[in-house]
Amino acid sequence: MREVRRRIFFITIVLIAIGIVMIYSASAVFAYERLKDSAYYLKRHILYLLAGALISWAILQWDYILLRKYSKRLLIVSFFLLLLVLIPGVSSPIGGARRWFKLGLFNFQPSELAKFSLLVYICDFLVRKKTLVKNYFYRFFPLILVTLLMSGLVLIQPDLGTAFLLGALLFIYMIVFGVGLKYLGSMILVSLPVIWALIFRMPYRRKRILAFLNPWADPRGTGFQIVQSLIAFGSGGMLGRGLGQGRQKLLYLPAAHTDFIFSILGEELGLLGTISVLILFGLFFWEAFKIPFRVKDEFGQLLSLGIIFILAVETIINISVTVGILPTKGLPLPFISYGGSALIFNMVYVALLLNMARDKNM
Repeated sequence: MREVRRRIFFITIVLIAIGIVMIYSASAVFAYERLKDSAYYLKRHILYLLAGALISWAILQWDYILLRKYSKRLLIVSFFLLLLVLIPGVSSPIGGARRWFKLGLFNFQPSELAKFSLLVYICDFLVRKKTLVKNYFYRFFPLILVTLLMSGLVLIQPDLGTAFLLGALLFIYMIVFGVGLKYLGSMILVSLPVIWALIFRMPYRRKRILAFLNPWADPRGTGFQIVQSLIAFGSGGMLGRGLGQGRQKLLYLPAAHTDFIFSILGEELGLLGTISVLILFGLFFWEAFKIPFRVKDEFGQLLSLGIIFILAVETIINISVTVGILPTKGLPLPFISYGGSALIFNMVYVALLLNMARDKNM
């Protein structure tokens, strides 16, 4: 597993390096126009990277099994912060959403901690209850309640993408543990009216769906982001316009350095660049997926599986949004997007994978 650890570490470093370059390229003009400092987002990104590296180094020094001891406390803290961020005057609203705390130079997004704490709690709960509760449905029922409550608080912010990911995380564990199709099918049927209401009863979400279905119907309005993203990919061609030569970042494509950074990468580095990044992600998940099958303790197996799932879903959703396969969700591209809290926790996930892949844990 030493080689697996080295490959995961190396691929992560390469993806982060690509992110540093693309964030500066995608944000320089926007940062200068808005803040008179073309390197503003790059400097903040470097600070987040340093914070993530420090936390990741600390994680590598201790036994990941200790997470089980703090699983309930992490969950309680996450619930408290999710409630606190909704209080006017406490959080820092951006674009009408209350998802962030302003902490000096940093913005902290409690939903990222919630995602991590729910993952740890689910893994610990399933290991603890394995011998106590034989019925799969009753074993998962408390987890369903916890996930629904946490997803509900995230939805109020509002953040549908993260809420969906929390529900999908629990769902994948139910599949892994062999919950019957009858229960899974019933859950899906019950959730369909809720999903419909969440999407179509909210005007801005309804507009997103309609824009996704036909962005060219309103290219200067609801379909603007998707249209500009597709233009970026189309104008990039095979080899791209050249690093730093993209045009869509010139205040055409919103969120160019966050949610749509893959579009700028496609415009400047072309199809060759995007395929190279996709290959890097594919290799990362190929190597990471070896870990759940070789870790000797069940908690490590479940935790590594959940980490891979979270990173894979975020990667797939972000790239799918940029190419118009899915409606916009607001999920950054792991390791590459400017994301603050998301970047730090993604580095934490990799540190945990490297920790679990040590020879002593095999």
